[in-house]
Amino acid sequence: MRHMPGAVMLFAAGFGTRMRPLTDDRPKPMIEVAGRPLIDHALALVRETSPDRIVVNLHYKPGLLITHLDGSGVVTVTEEPDILDTGGGLRNALPHLGTAPVLTMNPDAVWTGPNPAQALYDAWDGDRMDALLMCVPLARTIGRSAPGDFSIGAGGHLSRGGDLVYGGMQIISTALLHDIPEQVFSLNRVWDLMLARGRLSGLVHSGRWCDVGHPEGIAAAEAMLEADHG
Repeated sequence: MRHMPGAVMLFAAGFGTRMRPLTDDRPKPMIEVAGRPLIDHALALVRETSPDRIVVNLHYKPGLLITHLDGSGVVTVTEEPDILDTGGGLRNALPHLGTAPVLTMNPDAVWTGPNPAQALYDAWDGDRMDALLMCVPLARTIGRSAPGDFSIGAGGHLSRGGDLVYGGMQIISTALLHDIPEQVFSLNRVWDLMLARGRLSGLVHSGRWCDVGHPEGIAAAEAMLEADHG
C-alpha cells in the first residue's frame, strides 16, 4: 500500500457550545472524563500508531491547551482571527502535516474496543481510497440523538444516509482540500467530492463510542468505560 499516513491532526479549535457551562472557562478538550482531559484520551489512542508528528489546532481559549501540551512534542496551530471549521483548519495546518494522508480525530468522543486509529492504519489503501472513515453502528453509540450518517456497500464504499455514525476519526488524503475556494469550510465538502469519485470508504468499529459533546456525556462515557474495561 502506498501513501501511508505520517501525521495526526486533532481538532481542538471549537467553542464547545453544547458543553456549556463547563466550557465557560476552558476549551472542550480540557473537560475531564474518568480523571483525564478529553485531549489526553485522544492522544493515548493516536500515539499507539507511532505517528511522525501530532498537530492540534486551537482557537477558543487556546492558552490552557498550549500550557497542557507544553513539552509533549505536540505541535499547536492557533487559528486567528477566525475559526476555520474542519476543512479550513486541516488545510491551514498542512505546513506542519506534510503531503501524505493524515489521520484526523475529534477529541470529544470516547471509544472502547480495539483501537480505532490502529484499525484505520491497518485498513488504509491509498490506491483505492481518498478517505477512510471510522463509523459506528447507531446501536453501539451512546449519546447520539441524530440518525446515522452513512451506509457501507461493496468494497467498503460509503453513501450518505443509513445507520452508521461517523465517529470523528478518519484517514484522509489532503489533495482535494485545495479544490475548495472558501477559507472556512467543513470536511463534508471534501467528502462530497470523494463520494462523486467513488473513493470515500468506511470501516466499522466493533466496540462502543460515546459522544462527549454535552455535559451528560461525561457520566455516560465514564459508565461505558467502567462497563467495557472495568
